[in-house]
Amino acid sequence: MGIKKTIAKFCEDMSLVMKGAFDFKSKSTTFLKKEAYDAQDNFILLCFGDLLGLPLPTSYYTIELLPYLAEDLEAWERRMIRRNEIWQEKWAEFDFFG
Repeated sequence: MGIKKTIAKFCEDMSLVMKGAFDFKSKSTTFLKKEAYDAQDNFILLCFGDLLGLPLPTSYYTIELLPYLAEDLEAWERRMIRRNEIWQEKWAEFDFFG
């Protein structure tokens, strides 16, 4: 293998690394944002599920988090109401029914 081929291979590999590290319009960024919203939604559901009619005994203790999460509650309620079935969404990601 010649030096030119080695340098060309190295440059190609480095361009792929840079593309993967700095390509912010890719599918992975969208996936990460969706996962972050899902994690936040699940956390708020555990803390303030009584706003949706789920009787949770932890709401008494998590009310102290309300000032920090108040801005996100309205958008969270809209996202949770739009969901048809939370379990169905998660199972579809893992292709249990495919």
